[in-house]
Amino acid sequence: MHPFRTAVEDRDTEALAALLAEDVVFTSPVVFKPYPGKAITAAILRGAMRVFEDFRYVREIADPGGRDHAFVFTATVGGRQIQGCDFLHFDEHGLIDEFTVMVRPLSAAQALAEAMGAQFDRIAQEAAAGI
Repeated sequence: MHPFRTAVEDRDTEALAALLAEDVVFTSPVVFKPYPGKAITAAILRGAMRVFEDFRYVREIADPGGRDHAFVFTATVGGRQIQGCDFLHFDEHGLIDEFTVMVRPLSAAQALAEAMGAQFDRIAQEAAAGI
């Protein structure tokens, strides 16, 4: 199993943060502007772990070169079933430098936006503190 998947499924936020490049760019499924940087990306991922219920990966897809991966998941957010995919690109050092999330259906994306919005003050504080 890929170390990223293991870290997420084990809810190991330290191992997850260790996989992020300092210059990682996180692209949210519900916010137009990407978030650059390890601190904010790690904080967003911790926030997502707090709002997703019954999260599980159902498929892992990788390119032969190993630098691009897609992790398909299911979860519940605000009572809505959600399907999504984490698209990751790894730099030459094996660290995640691009992290894009897409989700469906729209009602679940809206529930995710609401749940993450409620977390955002905490996320911003964690990122500023470098937690």
